[in-house]
Amino acid sequence: MWRLREGTHPVPTDEGGAILSEQTGRWSYLTPTASAAVMLLLASTSQEEATDRYAERYGIGVEQAAADVRTVAEALAAQGLALRGQAPARPRRRRWRRPS
Repeated sequence: MWRLREGTHPVPTDEGGAILSEQTGRWSYLTPTASAAVMLLLASTSQEEATDRYAERYGIGVEQAAADVRTVAEALAAQGLALRGQAPARPRRRRWRRPS
């Protein structure tokens, strides 16, 4: 299942969307269609379901929709913003130490 990495937040904008990474403090801006793909991936139980909904939304063939959704998913995973089929990493807890 595709999902955003812990500490990343999708935000719709007038120009499409953006994803904020708490880890880096940087925004990744998305086109309107890429933003729609992200929201559909997050709302769907599988990439195939997101692809079908994307194809229906934009009135395009399933093959083209699959390529578009896959491109967005892979690009975000390559940037370290998304996970695909992996368990989320557990955040490390740092213990507080008394000063010596």
